[in-house]
Amino acid sequence: MTTRPDALAARPTTGLRLPARRSPLLLGLAGLVGLAIVLLAGVGFGSVAVAPGDTLGILAHRLLGLDIAPTWPATAETIVWDLRLPRVLEAMIVGLGLSVAGATFQGLLRNPLADPYVLGTASGAALGAAVAVLIPVRVVFLEFGLLQGLAFLGALGAVIAVYRLARVGGGAPMTSLLLTGYALGSLLAAGLAMAMYLSGAALRQIFAYLLGSFESASWGRLAGVVPIVLVASAVILLRARSLNGLLLGEEAAHHLGVDVRRERALLLGLATLITAACVAVSGLIGFVGLVVPHVVRLVVGPNARVVLPLSALVGASLMVVADVVARILGEVPVGVVTAVIGAPFFLFLLRRTQRGYEL
Repeated sequence: MTTRPDALAARPTTGLRLPARRSPLLLGLAGLVGLAIVLLAGVGFGSVAVAPGDTLGILAHRLLGLDIAPTWPATAETIVWDLRLPRVLEAMIVGLGLSVAGATFQGLLRNPLADPYVLGTASGAALGAAVAVLIPVRVVFLEFGLLQGLAFLGALGAVIAVYRLARVGGGAPMTSLLLTGYALGSLLAAGLAMAMYLSGAALRQIFAYLLGSFESASWGRLAGVVPIVLVASAVILLRARSLNGLLLGEEAAHHLGVDVRRERALLLGLATLITAACVAVSGLIGFVGLVVPHVVRLVVGPNARVVLPLSALVGASLMVVADVVARILGEVPVGVVTAVIGAPFFLFLLRRTQRGYEL
């Protein structure tokens, strides 16, 4: 048994050198600075531009309560505080959550191609959203509608069903989980296709959810998703030692004192909860949870204690950048932007893998 899983081990070969490992502390500080920059850019950019100085003043006044004499019109404060800041913060929390969930699934499954939707989360959420569109009832609670509620329940329900169906002798082997997830995902996708066929004029709403967007972001929705994502991500980070042990395989993790069944079930549940909360408010946004952990792991190595927080910072920044690009292009779906950015980059990584080293 190797000391590191093959999927994550970096092995240089002829004519190609791996990048030197960077200091995690310096990378973390750089990530925080980058996150602050994209936050200001995301809040200030739009059809009505707000100067960086005015943006900083508005944020300092509203967030920190500083007594700053306004040099900006009242409309600028309304745009920044009520429209753009919730949208940018929602993009950040979704990017953070999907990246942490992706890194967790990749570690648990010991599969670099795993993403937050690998166990049927996306199919369950999409079917739940489509059913909500078909139901001729409109319910809103704390700014969450039936669509968000059924998408959240569909995502959780799909993974719970996969885990129960894959159980063998009190546990759920990884291979069984993946195969069951694929089978159930296909079944749910068939249900989604039927719902789309029956949706008629509501088809556009279903497509909008499938492609992802932050257009409907609000403080109320943000208040609902932030605690779930941040608390679950923090617990995953606290279990980073267990995730490192599971990266080595179940037998090695057991010898290291890790309760394999308990830790695996806990981490799977937390990563699923994060994913369900994210897709409920933003729709299905791909590639972030797949590509970001790869990039971070290539730079700092496979240690989950470093990969998880850096993935969170990079994912949050990348999602805000994708949302800004979506706005520049005329409010195209964010999922389209992340696919256009992520797919070529991931193909580039795969080419480098084939030519020189493994991810």
